[in-house]
Amino acid sequence: MSENGLVYGHWLSGGLQGAAISHYDMSDTVDSDESSWLHFDYTHPNTKQWLEEKSELDPLVVEALLSEETRPRAVIINDGVLISLRGVNLTPGSNPEDMVAVRIWVDSRRIVSTRKRRLLSAHDMSELIASEKGPTTTGEFIATITDYLISRMQDTVQEIEDEVAQVEERILEAESYALRTEIADLRRQAISLRRYLSPQREAMIQLQSEKIAFFNNDDRVRLRETTDHLIRYIEDLDSSRDRASVTQEELVNRLSEQMNNRMYVLSIVAAIFLPLGFLTGLLGINVGGLPGVENPNAFNIFTVFLITVVALQVWLFKVKRWF
Repeated sequence: MSENGLVYGHWLSGGLQGAAISHYDMSDTVDSDESSWLHFDYTHPNTKQWLEEKSELDPLVVEALLSEETRPRAVIINDGVLISLRGVNLTPGSNPEDMVAVRIWVDSRRIVSTRKRRLLSAHDMSELIASEKGPTTTGEFIATITDYLISRMQDTVQEIEDEVAQVEERILEAESYALRTEIADLRRQAISLRRYLSPQREAMIQLQSEKIAFFNNDDRVRLRETTDHLIRYIEDLDSSRDRASVTQEELVNRLSEQMNNRMYVLSIVAAIFLPLGFLTGLLGINVGGLPGVENPNAFNIFTVFLITVVALQVWLFKVKRWF
């Protein structure tokens, strides 16, 4: 990153196609007839100064490029388009649903984008342009970077689907309270991703439907294909979320049934021993007049009586179909 907050800068067309733009040459892009791309870290203090004082962009555009919080959208302003998009966070140790935002201003000859955290799609775009194999127009640039952003979501969405399938298989094998936490995490990931991808779908649809002069037919076709991929990912997330919800309900039902069975057994045992406890307690009181005190066979007789009571209880439970 340069001292002006410039992360990447390249000429897209002309004799300097693919060449890097340093922070000393940024002002050359303002009046140049050649297409260029400047990518800034908007948290750098000098980025705000350059955008406000030297970029000659509309104040509304500058404010949007420096905004901390933004929602995916595509807005036509004068002769350009202000685009806000999000990509999955693939930084090691981070949560994919903690998505990285990129803000882009594009017109017929200039692209200015900003970010806070490192975006792999921007890095790949910089390498592609530097190799002179990248886009040569601003419309082609937007079609390419949106494709990079959306395609990187595939692995994350597929991973969520695979994890949901694994949890479903594990539930068939054994019930576990620990699975409830895993299912809840998967549902949270799917919901978080979809919350950002849904407005991004609307932004992509608007990009291809609006009559933007610097988008040619090829650009619109690529945007349409990228939008189709995004819609499919959203549908996959919806499917994963619904499957996780059904799986969670199935797990709760199984655990509840397991708990009910245990309580049922305990209730049967308690019901059987309740009269036995009453009888033994009644005959165990320390007062005179207890029957059989002088009879040496009283204990055996009482034991047979208790066994008979248990047998009668078991017969009654079977007649009532309690077990």
